[in-house]
Amino acid sequence: MFTVNEASKIAGISVRTLQYYDKIGLLPPSGFTDSGYRLYDENSLERLQTILLFRELEFPLKEIKKIIENPDFDREKALSDQINLLKLRREQIDSLISLAEKLINKEEKILDFSAFDKTKLKEYEAEAKEKWGKTSAFKEFESKNEVRSDDENSFIAGGMMKIFEEFGKISGGSPKSEEAQKLVEKLQGFISENYYSCTDEILFGLGQMYVSDERFTENIDKAGGKGTAEFVSKAIAAFCGK
Repeated sequence: MFTVNEASKIAGISVRTLQYYDKIGLLPPSGFTDSGYRLYDENSLERLQTILLFRELEFPLKEIKKIIENPDFDREKALSDQINLLKLRREQIDSLISLAEKLINKEEKILDFSAFDKTKLKEYEAEAKEKWGKTSAFKEFESKNEVRSDDENSFIAGGMMKIFEEFGKISGGSPKSEEAQKLVEKLQGFISENYYSCTDEILFGLGQMYVSDERFTENIDKAGGKGTAEFVSKAIAAFCGK
């Protein structure tokens, strides 16, 4: 049996994350010490691996819980899919390393951008998500989106950009400020009303995506000015208690 601190170090995640997984029923501890501290056995850590596997595919925690508690869930197949995904990621990293080495060692210009192509990786990720079930959030988005016109969708997208403009105006301050936190609440409400039910978990994932995906970063910074995406991401993290 492992203590919560030991399990945290083994998995490379925070104790707080393990506590949250227990709170939502995703990863209950295997037992407790006499003092009431959580304990985890090897089966619990195996379940944790599966959870982290689906987090790599960007599944919300509620969807992961439904998937792994489904009696038809095939862990071996899920692991096989994860192996293929990691191989594709390694292939792209190897291509980037190779390109960087060529740029260092050769004087002539190399106008080859194939190393930056993530098409295969994105296609596989999309297939994996399709295979393991569309998220309820995605289904809700599809339902709302299909009844709206292009003009309506453009109007809604513009409303989202206006919120990012507001973030940009206060980005020189603290992302934990009351004003910033109210804007996060406004953003969450806007997403829930116009796209899908934006839980804190989904909101936090969006905040991470705003800085990890350069397309989002570019659009948000275009609306609010350079550094806005990072400011929004930090404000969301503070709002979600991360």
